Amino acid sequence: MSNGKNRASWRIGFAYAGIVVGAGFSTGQEVLQFFTSHGLISIVGILVAALILMFVSRQAAKLGYRLDANSHEEPLRALFGSKVGPILDYLLVFFLYGIAVVMIAGSGATFNQAFGIKESYGVIILIVIVGATLLLNFDKIVNIIGGITPLLIVAVVIITTYNIINPQVPYSEVNNYVDPSRAPSNFWWFDAITYAGLAFATAFSFLSIMGSDASRHAIARRGAVYGGLITLLLMILVNVGVLSIMPGANEVPLPAMLMAENMAPWVGTAYSIIIILLIFNSVVGLLYPFLIRFTTPYSKNYKITMVISLVIAFFISKVGFVELVNIVYPILGYIGLAIGIALFVRWILNKNTKKKLL
Repeated sequence: MSNGKNRASWRIGFAYAGIVVGAGFSTGQEVLQFFTSHGLISIVGILVAALILMFVSRQAAKLGYRLDANSHEEPLRALFGSKVGPILDYLLVFFLYGIAVVMIAGSGATFNQAFGIKESYGVIILIVIVGATLLLNFDKIVNIIGGITPLLIVAVVIITTYNIINPQVPYSEVNNYVDPSRAPSNFWWFDAITYAGLAFATAFSFLSIMGSDASRHAIARRGAVYGGLITLLLMILVNVGVLSIMPGANEVPLPAMLMAENMAPWVGTAYSIIIILLIFNSVVGLLYPFLIRFTTPYSKNYKITMVISLVIAFFISKVGFVELVNIVYPILGYIGLAIGIALFVRWILNKNTKKKLL
């Protein structure tokens, strides 16, 4: 692949990873619930989740490219038909908005833990910045999201490496300090699969649009794989890092910030800014597909719907970050699994038919 095509693939990869990372584990709370709470076996769980995520993401980007999708509606109708497709369409739209609200609540928790700013004020700050960004064209949105992701990679590598080298308790004893009751289920493999569904559902709409926006089929599919590889690296580092700060990780809403603060107070402050940027990534990446599903991009209705959505999000976010994670994430994971299974079935069928869709 030429350098230009490779850059285009990495652009998609970084934007995709930015959405998944921001919504999935930039705070550490999500990884704690789905993986770390199972102990050391969580490392195997992350490998399982990442492999599933890379495969289904690649298929989703390819489908978006082939259908020249403007939203996730076309891919869902192609996968599930005209009757079931619309049902999943509206379910996905509803929970995409739910994840955006969870992330907005997370911004309030971050502002509060890092700077002592009242949570509602932190939420307002993020909402204003998100609203301004959603008025930009799609290419600029992708560039902004993709440009922030490398900051996280550098920060996560430094912060997690420090904590992994300096664990609070020996890794041989860490299973004595985890709290399995915090996990969605009693089975590490089931939570790993559910998390893969969650991460995929979070990025599916944006992947479909980015796939259609790619100039070539290979760019679309490789971009999704690159994003999956970045996600795998960061998930492993964050998970082992959270294990290294047990049992303290169970006592704070943002374990990733606790890791940063273990290095130095100023590092915690710096990382909190990165968390806010990644939350911003995810909220923009989730709300844009949500908005264009019902309106024409940048039209009057688009702007009105955007304002109403952000105002409603402000009030729902008052429920609390950790509580919203517990409610919304597992349900969206099951929706993502249904879409992933459909993509896998279509892939199998395509191996035995001359007419290709994916």
